Amino acid sequence: MSGIFKAYDIRGIYPAEINADVAYAIGRAFIAFTGAKKVVVARDMRPHSEPLFSGLSRGITDQGADVIDLGLASTPQSYFANGRLKADGSVMITASHNPGEWNGMKLCRADAVPISGVTGIMDIQKIAEARSWPESPVKGRISGYDIRDEYGAFLRSFAKLDRKLKVVVDYANAMGLYEIAGIRELFDIVPLYDTLDGTFPNHEANPLHTDTLNAIRAKVREVKADFGAAFDGDADRCGFIDDLGEIIPMDLFTALIAQDILSRGPATILYDLRSSRAVKECIEANGGKAIQCRVGHAFIKNQMRENDAVFAGELSGHYYFKQNCTAESQGLAMIMLANLICAKKRPVHELVAPLRKYFSSGEINSKVADVAPILDALRRKYADGHMFELDGISSEYDRWWFNVRASNTEPLLRLIVEADTPELMAAKRDELLKIIRN
Repeated sequence: MSGIFKAYDIRGIYPAEINADVAYAIGRAFIAFTGAKKVVVARDMRPHSEPLFSGLSRGITDQGADVIDLGLASTPQSYFANGRLKADGSVMITASHNPGEWNGMKLCRADAVPISGVTGIMDIQKIAEARSWPESPVKGRISGYDIRDEYGAFLRSFAKLDRKLKVVVDYANAMGLYEIAGIRELFDIVPLYDTLDGTFPNHEANPLHTDTLNAIRAKVREVKADFGAAFDGDADRCGFIDDLGEIIPMDLFTALIAQDILSRGPATILYDLRSSRAVKECIEANGGKAIQCRVGHAFIKNQMRENDAVFAGELSGHYYFKQNCTAESQGLAMIMLANLICAKKRPVHELVAPLRKYFSSGEINSKVADVAPILDALRRKYADGHMFELDGISSEYDRWWFNVRASNTEPLLRLIVEADTPELMAAKRDELLKIIRN
């Protein structure tokens, strides 16, 4: 069982690593650890999400807590329900963008506060493996709840549209169908892969892999859409395409959303420290306070709460909103992009163009035998820059910057470099890789 407990969630191959019996133990351990009395549970469309729900809910109720069964839902909908129904916690049964043979769970306390590797997942693992939960004198019950209409009304309350934009949506046979069900009538939607199928027959539900975006890019160009949106498996991430069929870099998308948010007044916005300098510049130019954040949803959500931030964007395509329990809402991201298009009266590619001012290496992974001496060498070499260690090592110079951080789960170092010319970026990238790999 230990291999399925990850830094941010639970994931494994069904049924060899995760199955109804494992889910039962997790359910009992979750209640024993949190003391929750009322838990929202939702699931994605994978065929084995149903037996996992049965095992999990039996474990939760045997431990004396009640289950509010949302049925099929997106992960953002489960976060919304956690807060709206004033639950003590929530569990989303999904393996997100992983292939169809995988499944898993995302665990939260009340108000959708995530339970991660540093805040309790390993404690739950120990209880589940040892089956060391106390017996409960009472048994909980299961009741159903349909959150879809309330979530749709929540999303629509942010819309400021003066026309129906044409949008190509790649649902990837997954939960994006539920995520934006309540706002479909606001758009002229051209759908791709809009039937639920947990075997993912068309392509992997992962917009970070740009080859999965080939179909939507072509369709945007073909139908002359205003933009495209490609969801991952549980719809807590989305990749956006401009009206020319080009991919909008996920950090630059943060800057686009910030403009719509800041049109309502000053606010604090967080941006992933791997993001382009253009993001910070855009936030500040529009009257916002820009704060860097480390990578990882649990850290970002905590930092948002500490700084009373209204929004945060992550390079992996997660977009976090204070209004949705400081959690993801890709439906809200889609609405806000549409708001910006309508307000500015300009196509998306023109809105993105001023942000494409720097040149990035993208994140480059290097397998290393020992992380520590490499980081020490980088500290010495680049001490003359503005160096900080919010997440790994970053050092900023007038014309360029870099970040190097260690993987949580593998002997990898992840490098990203940005500069004001492609030549400088390439030179600094190669210089850093030589230190890292030699």
